[in-house]
Order: sequence, then structure tokens, then C-alpha cells
Amino acid sequence: MKSWLAENRITDTVAKFKHGSGIEKLNLRFDIVKLRKALEDAQQYVVDLGDGFGAIPLTRRPRSTGMSGTGAASDTDLIGRYYLRPDETYEEVARDEVVDEFAFSQFCPEFEGTYFETLHQQLTWRFPIGRMRVLLKEPLTCNSWHRDPEPRLHIPIITNPGSLFVVNHHVTHLPADGSVYFTDTRAYHMAMNGGEQTRVHIVAALPLRD
Repeated sequence: MKSWLAENRITDTVAKFKHGSGIEKLNLRFDIVKLRKALEDAQQYVVDLGDGFGAIPLTRRPRSTGMSGTGAASDTDLIGRYYLRPDETYEEVARDEVVDEFAFSQFCPEFEGTYFETLHQQLTWRFPIGRMRVLLKEPLTCNSWHRDPEPRLHIPIITNPGSLFVVNHHVTHLPADGSVYFTDTRAYHMAMNGGEQTRVHIVAALPLRD
């Protein structure tokens, strides 16, 4: 106990990225100033999903109207299938409906000519990209401990040192400097915002063929 009490537990690494199993930083970076300007201009399109969670859809199904691909954005399109163990039984259950990520192949025309379009073009040139959303997490909130059907790319736009991402047993901060992070969200994971400002990430699904 004395040796534990004598140790200095304060570290500046809390505000830095630390790679781990299931989360890696790509050799790819975008202009954070332009991303924040695009976000500022897109505020009118935020969809409130409840529980301190908001979203702006950036892709949709082709040959349709509205950002969701069928008209007004739906919770199913903006959330989609996920799995969690919600109680003391530790039994896994499925929530929400399965979404065909490959169907979301068209960039929403509301954002044509913005830096979001540049980002989408650069990502789709490199990777298979499904739903691409701006996700907003209010201060002092977190989402469920869950897993998704596919991995995702995260691009932080606004963050704070109390905003942390957990994949299995690995915990790290993702700085908002234009960097792109691969997150293997097929593993159990959770995002938490322990800061006093809204955390905003672009999240792009990486569809997988059966």
C-alpha cells in the first residue's frame, strides 16, 4: 500500500492517442479547420436520437430523396443493428434493425461542395464506405457497451481530454487534429464524453461481405 500511495499516477498521456488491439491511427489526415467549418454550416441537419446523442447523415441510398435515402432520416438508418449484454445474465441480445451498409453509396446532396464531400471522395477512393455520419455526444454522457456488425473509421472534429474510446480492455483518447482512426467495433466497445463540451466525430462504416 505504501508503494502504491507513493507513486505519481498523474500522466499527460491522457490527452494523447495510444494504439491498441482494435484501434489504430491511419497514415491519413484531413484539414481540421475545414472540417470544423463544414460542421458549423451543417448544424441545421442534426437529428436528435435521444440519450445525449445526435447525428448528421452524410450518405444515403441512391435514387431517393432526403438524407436518409427514403425521405426524413430514420433512427434505423442512423443507428442500425448492434449487440449488447444488457443485464446481470450476461446474455447477448440484438437491438435495432440490420442496415445494408453497401446501399448507402451516394453522398447526400445537401453537402455537395463542402469539405465533407472532399473527405467522402478521399475515403471511398481508398476503402469500401457505407453509412457515413457525423455523430455528436453531449457532455457527461456515454453510449452502451456493445458491438457492431462491422468496423468503422473515426475522424474526431471536436473533442476534449475527457472524451475516451474503449475497445475491449483498451482505453484511449482520440485527438481532433484531422487524423483518421480505424476502430474494430466488431469487438465490444464504448464511447464516453467526460468533458464539458460536445464531442463530435465523423464515423464511416467499413462494410464487410458475407
